[in-house]
Amino acid sequence: MTTNHLLEIKDYGQSIWMDNLTRDLIQSGDLKRMIDRGVRGLTSNPAIFEKAIVGNAIYDADIEAGIRAGTPVEKIYESLVFEDIRHACDIFRPVYDESGGLDGYVSIEVPPTIALDTEATISEALRYYQEIGRENVMIKIPGTVEGLPAVERVIGEGISVNVTLLFSVNSYVETAWAYIRGLEARAAKGEDISKIASVASFFLSRIDSNIDGKIETRLKEGVTDITHEVKLKTILGKVAIANAKVAYQKYKEIFSGDRWQALADKGANVQRLLWASTGTKNPQYSDVMYVDQLIGADTVNTLPPATIEACADHCDVASRVETDVDEAYNILNSLKDPDVNINLDQVMAELLTEGIDKFIQPYQSLITSLEGKIKHLSPV
Repeated sequence: MTTNHLLEIKDYGQSIWMDNLTRDLIQSGDLKRMIDRGVRGLTSNPAIFEKAIVGNAIYDADIEAGIRAGTPVEKIYESLVFEDIRHACDIFRPVYDESGGLDGYVSIEVPPTIALDTEATISEALRYYQEIGRENVMIKIPGTVEGLPAVERVIGEGISVNVTLLFSVNSYVETAWAYIRGLEARAAKGEDISKIASVASFFLSRIDSNIDGKIETRLKEGVTDITHEVKLKTILGKVAIANAKVAYQKYKEIFSGDRWQALADKGANVQRLLWASTGTKNPQYSDVMYVDQLIGADTVNTLPPATIEACADHCDVASRVETDVDEAYNILNSLKDPDVNINLDQVMAELLTEGIDKFIQPYQSLITSLEGKIKHLSPV
């Protein structure tokens, strides 16, 4: 028998989640089979739902029901998505129970169009949780300046949160403290904090794609000497993993000490770092590089289906999230070298703006496609 490396990873304290959801997966039994293979949670986003719903007849009966009821297009979209999320939560419920609420979550994102609106984000997060009606649903909130106060409030209401679109270490640190403040506010009211879970979704491949693009442009423009060329080439494909390893060190600092211990004594769970955007985009790199290099305790890695298959087949499983940490700091510092001169803060700000757009565009595209489908399915 061949080894399933997904199951080995769990032994190192990391949970593998899947970054995909369709009704076909649910109804065919494939989602249950993925759990049997070692998948312990699921994440979704507007781009995933656009691919799932557009051009798929499996949703037509529910769309027609919405048409007959005179339901607005946005509510039809919501009804389709909420139904899939509920079914996925039910399928993952045994994992949730067996893990004591550590895993078995299904993430759904609040509308990306409100990523910069704190109050709207809070309102929608609370409504999503109530209407979906599953303990193991995890509400996704973007880690924007406006999103983090919403994270704090929603955690304070006892709802599990996936903070998404984190790129910079500083953004991660702010996210962790927002989680802690939310727990403290809830504990101060004498309410239970032991059933709240949270992950901080730290994006990876997009960082390397951005920085590698800048380096390739410099190399094509020509460099002053061989030393200059070596400095640039040394960074290729290295920054995202270095950035993640530094974030993990910050995680260890934050979730220790007296302030955190006071919450842990009340049953609080650490907010795990979740590695996202882990499908390798550059074919010259290993297709499992964002898995192999970041295995470690109290982490989650959410993988697209192709990366799950690749990892099950040939991941090289070992705990590496705390190896070569000094080198990780050196790589990030090397970006300030005059021969490299890449402003990491600027890159992270660009990626956050792009990330919001990458969720808004498919969301709007999906609504437009649904409008077209409604017209097609509506009786004349």
